[in-house]
Amino acid sequence: MVDDIKASAADWRGPTPRTAEELLAHLASINAKKVKVAVTDIDGVLRGKYLHIDKLRSALTSDMGFCSVVLGWDVGDVTYDNATYTGWHTGYPDTLVTLDPTTYRAVPWDDNVPFVLGDFTATDGQPLAVCPRNTLKRVIKRLGDAGFIAAIGVEYEWFNFRETAHSLAAKRYVGPDPLTPGMFGYSLVRMNQNRGFVNAIFDDMTAFGVPIEGLHTETGPGVFEAAILFSHALEAADRATLFKTSVKEIGQRFGIMPTFMAKWNPELPGCSGHIHQSIWDPDAKSNLFYDASRPNGMSALFESWIAGQIALMPELCALYAPTINSYKRLVEGAWAPTRANWGIDNRTVALRVIAGSSKSTRLETRVNGSDSNAYLAVAAALASGLHGVQRGLTLDALPIVGNGYADTIATALPADLNQATERLARSEAARELLGDAFVEHFVATRRWEWRQFARAVTDWETARYFEVI
Repeated sequence: MVDDIKASAADWRGPTPRTAEELLAHLASINAKKVKVAVTDIDGVLRGKYLHIDKLRSALTSDMGFCSVVLGWDVGDVTYDNATYTGWHTGYPDTLVTLDPTTYRAVPWDDNVPFVLGDFTATDGQPLAVCPRNTLKRVIKRLGDAGFIAAIGVEYEWFNFRETAHSLAAKRYVGPDPLTPGMFGYSLVRMNQNRGFVNAIFDDMTAFGVPIEGLHTETGPGVFEAAILFSHALEAADRATLFKTSVKEIGQRFGIMPTFMAKWNPELPGCSGHIHQSIWDPDAKSNLFYDASRPNGMSALFESWIAGQIALMPELCALYAPTINSYKRLVEGAWAPTRANWGIDNRTVALRVIAGSSKSTRLETRVNGSDSNAYLAVAAALASGLHGVQRGLTLDALPIVGNGYADTIATALPADLNQATERLARSEAARELLGDAFVEHFVATRRWEWRQFARAVTDWETARYFEVI
């Protein structure tokens, strides 16, 4: 188990260099001429470029410059007017990026071009506080300092359409053509109808170091679900982030456009990004969530972990549900939670306890959507769980049996992004766990997002009011 959690993904993506020197030696051995590098913006979108091998050598020895606007604009590349980290007031200078040699993998659908992830670095050489990947790394350090290591596995649901960027834009994003019709969950027939795409996801992802445990259709036209093999927390978040972009790139080969939007159609279920987690001792020999002597095999530590997530879920909800659209998913009867509650193997609550063996006992945090930034969502889950353990919180709420939507006692989740953002802004726990600089920047970006929505005139408004009012 220790190798499964603590080691890198070498078994899945071939040679895994640990240092810049090892990476350069490996690239020389395969006569690489160029490399693809990427960072993530605040929304979890990969932003990258191709580098000549000579430029990579320089970047690995002295870092590289990447325009700071990557952390200063929204998903539509419109610059924030309320962020202090970067903006017109700074002139948008370059921010340093430190490439992480341990993230090396080859992209099988792009002629095996080498690929490396990076982190933003401040001018003093320290990790940049507002960088999402750095934020998760800070939480992982807190976890390690407390004597714990996390095993994380993320699963995603997403819809697929027979569209291209051009065809969908021409339709003004109305009436996309689903990959398959109707509701047909766990359908081998539907998967066989699109076996080229399905096999490419499964096989190419594994070759890319993002191994898939399971892949199936969900209920809904053209919707799939994939479970990514668990790993240590940072690797798991890397895999989740890479998975979303990779599925989109693979889909292009087949004339398919995937979307990880939380809720594209009000009549259909939304798309989740469930986070499976368990906590282990530093040697990864004992699952600290498991205690055979206690009810349901749940240790006291596990109960405190759940209590921490319940306590902080309303305050950290914006990290799990970071878009306007996220809150269209968090509604009754749509396989997504509406309150900060828990249950044993219950898919109508926010926290589903999977009570199994000493190896498999874990928690599934179901509030997270497929539209979240994986680094920040995993950070939120780990930080809030650790908060419960270190504060000695007790799990006073009873597990929900049956319909979690009938629960009237547990705290309701924020109803929209504005509520969630203001809860985060006021959260002392969030600032302590994630850092003031990060919280301030993230809150500014979500307030911007809410303002953009507030000034938009929607199709619903024109259809409802144009003629009649």
